[in-house]
Amino acid sequence: MAQSLSKLFVHIIFHVKNNTIKIRKENRKELYAYIGALIKDNDSIPIIINGVEDHVHVLCVMSKNIALAKLVEEIKRHSSRWIKTKGSNYSKFAWQGGYIGFSVSSSVHDKTKQYIENQEEHHRKLTFRDEYLLFLKEYGIEYNEEYLWRD
Repeated sequence: MAQSLSKLFVHIIFHVKNNTIKIRKENRKELYAYIGALIKDNDSIPIIINGVEDHVHVLCVMSKNIALAKLVEEIKRHSSRWIKTKGSNYSKFAWQGGYIGFSVSSSVHDKTKQYIENQEEHHRKLTFRDEYLLFLKEYGIEYNEEYLWRD
Protein backbone atom coordinates (compact mmCIF):
# COMPACT_ATOMS: atom_id res chain seq x y z
CA MET A 1 0.00 0.00 0.00
CA ALA A 2 1.51 3.32 -1.03
CA GLN A 3 -0.47 5.48 1.40
CA SER A 4 -0.59 5.44 5.19
CA LEU A 5 -4.06 6.10 6.58
CA SER A 6 -5.46 6.02 10.09
CA LYS A 7 -8.29 7.30 12.26
CA LEU A 8 -7.42 6.78 15.90
CA PHE A 9 -9.86 8.18 18.44
CA VAL A 10 -8.10 8.71 21.77
CA HIS A 11 -9.50 9.71 25.17
CA ILE A 12 -6.80 11.38 27.29
CA ILE A 13 -7.08 12.39 30.95
CA PHE A 14 -4.52 14.35 32.96
CA HIS A 15 -4.60 15.99 36.38
CA VAL A 16 -3.32 19.10 38.12
CA LYS A 17 -0.21 18.47 40.21
CA ASN A 18 -0.56 18.45 44.01
CA ASN A 19 -4.22 19.54 44.02
CA THR A 20 -3.05 22.90 45.35
CA ILE A 21 -3.97 25.02 42.34
CA LYS A 22 -7.41 24.65 40.81
CA ILE A 23 -8.41 25.62 37.29
CA ARG A 24 -10.88 28.44 37.75
CA LYS A 25 -14.21 28.11 36.00
CA GLU A 26 -13.72 31.45 34.23
CA ASN A 27 -10.44 30.19 32.64
CA ARG A 28 -11.58 26.74 31.56
CA LYS A 29 -13.22 27.54 28.23
CA GLU A 30 -10.18 29.49 27.07
CA LEU A 31 -7.83 26.75 28.36
CA TYR A 32 -9.75 24.11 26.43
CA ALA A 33 -9.63 26.22 23.27
CA TYR A 34 -5.88 26.61 23.74
CA ILE A 35 -5.46 22.86 24.21
CA GLY A 36 -7.51 22.35 21.02
CA ALA A 37 -5.10 24.62 19.15
CA LEU A 38 -2.14 22.63 20.50
CA ILE A 39 -3.74 19.42 19.29
CA LYS A 40 -4.21 20.94 15.83
CA ASP A 41 -0.57 22.16 15.87
CA ASN A 42 0.38 18.50 16.25
CA ASP A 43 -1.60 17.47 13.16
CA SER A 44 -4.36 15.93 15.26
CA ILE A 45 -8.05 16.80 15.44
CA PRO A 46 -9.69 17.89 18.70
CA ILE A 47 -13.25 16.64 19.10
CA ILE A 48 -14.10 17.73 22.65
CA ILE A 49 -12.11 19.02 25.60
CA ASN A 50 -13.67 19.51 29.02
CA GLY A 51 -13.02 18.96 32.68
CA VAL A 52 -13.38 20.36 36.15
CA GLU A 53 -11.13 22.27 38.53
CA ASP A 54 -8.53 19.51 38.90
CA HIS A 55 -8.36 17.58 35.64
CA VAL A 56 -9.00 17.62 31.89
CA HIS A 57 -10.49 15.12 29.46
CA VAL A 58 -9.61 15.24 25.76
CA LEU A 59 -11.19 13.30 22.92
CA CYS A 60 -9.28 13.69 19.69
CA VAL A 61 -8.30 11.98 16.47
CA MET A 62 -4.58 11.38 16.79
CA SER A 63 -2.28 12.00 13.87
CA LYS A 64 -0.54 8.96 12.45
CA ASN A 65 2.69 10.96 12.72
CA ILE A 66 2.88 11.42 16.51
CA ALA A 67 3.10 9.13 19.51
CA LEU A 68 0.55 9.52 22.29
CA ALA A 69 3.27 10.35 24.84
CA LYS A 70 4.61 13.14 22.62
CA LEU A 71 1.14 14.60 21.99
CA VAL A 72 0.36 14.68 25.72
CA GLU A 73 3.77 16.14 26.50
CA GLU A 74 3.19 18.97 24.02
CA ILE A 75 -0.32 19.67 25.36
CA LYS A 76 0.77 19.72 29.00
CA ARG A 77 4.00 21.66 28.49
CA HIS A 78 2.48 24.47 26.46
CA SER A 79 -0.83 24.69 28.34
CA SER A 80 0.90 24.96 31.72
CA ARG A 81 3.05 27.81 30.40
CA TRP A 82 -0.03 29.48 28.92
CA ILE A 83 -2.18 29.26 32.06
CA LYS A 84 0.57 30.93 34.10
CA THR A 85 -0.11 34.08 32.06
CA LYS A 86 -3.71 34.13 33.36
CA GLY A 87 -2.96 35.47 36.82
CA SER A 88 -0.69 35.23 39.82
CA ASN A 89 -2.81 32.44 41.33
CA TYR A 90 -1.43 30.19 38.54
CA SER A 91 2.24 31.11 39.08
CA LYS A 92 3.08 27.62 40.43
CA PHE A 93 0.65 25.72 38.21
CA ALA A 94 1.79 22.35 36.85
CA TRP A 95 0.23 19.19 35.51
CA GLN A 96 0.98 15.82 37.10
CA GLY A 97 3.71 13.87 35.38
CA GLY A 98 1.44 11.08 34.23
CA TYR A 99 -1.67 10.72 32.12
CA ILE A 100 -4.02 8.04 30.97
CA GLY A 101 -4.92 7.43 27.33
CA PHE A 102 -7.48 5.06 25.85
CA SER A 103 -8.34 4.11 22.33
CA VAL A 104 -12.01 4.75 21.61
CA SER A 105 -13.97 2.64 19.18
CA SER A 106 -16.15 4.40 16.61
CA SER A 107 -19.09 2.57 18.17
CA VAL A 108 -18.65 4.41 21.50
CA HIS A 109 -17.43 7.73 20.10
CA ASP A 110 -20.73 9.52 20.80
CA LYS A 111 -21.02 8.01 24.30
CA THR A 112 -17.46 9.13 25.11
CA LYS A 113 -18.13 12.61 23.77
CA GLN A 114 -21.27 12.88 25.91
CA TYR A 115 -19.37 11.65 28.97
CA ILE A 116 -16.74 14.37 28.49
CA GLU A 117 -19.40 17.03 27.88
CA ASN A 118 -21.01 16.21 31.24
CA GLN A 119 -17.93 16.34 33.48
CA GLU A 120 -19.37 18.71 36.08
CA GLU A 121 -22.44 16.51 36.49
CA HIS A 122 -20.33 13.32 36.80
CA HIS A 123 -18.11 14.85 39.45
CA ARG A 124 -21.00 15.84 41.66
CA LYS A 125 -21.32 12.11 42.33
CA LEU A 126 -17.85 10.72 41.66
CA THR A 127 -14.38 11.86 42.72
CA PHE A 128 -11.54 12.04 40.22
CA ARG A 129 -9.81 9.18 42.03
CA ASP A 130 -12.88 6.94 41.72
CA GLU A 131 -13.35 7.90 38.07
CA TYR A 132 -9.71 7.13 37.30
CA LEU A 133 -9.87 3.72 39.01
CA LEU A 134 -13.05 2.87 37.10
CA PHE A 135 -11.33 3.64 33.79
CA LEU A 136 -8.31 1.54 34.74
CA LYS A 137 -10.59 -1.37 35.66
CA GLU A 138 -12.79 -0.98 32.56
CA TYR A 139 -9.78 -1.04 30.24
CA GLY A 140 -7.95 -3.77 32.17
CA ILE A 141 -4.89 -1.62 32.82
CA GLU A 142 -2.51 -2.97 35.45
CA TYR A 143 -1.10 -0.42 37.89
CA ASN A 144 0.74 -0.14 41.17
CA GLU A 145 -1.36 1.78 43.72
CA GLU A 146 1.83 2.97 45.44
CA TYR A 147 2.78 5.06 42.39
CA LEU A 148 -0.65 5.91 41.02
CA TRP A 149 -1.27 9.06 43.08
CA ARG A 150 2.25 10.44 43.26
CA ASP A 151 3.12 13.65 41.46
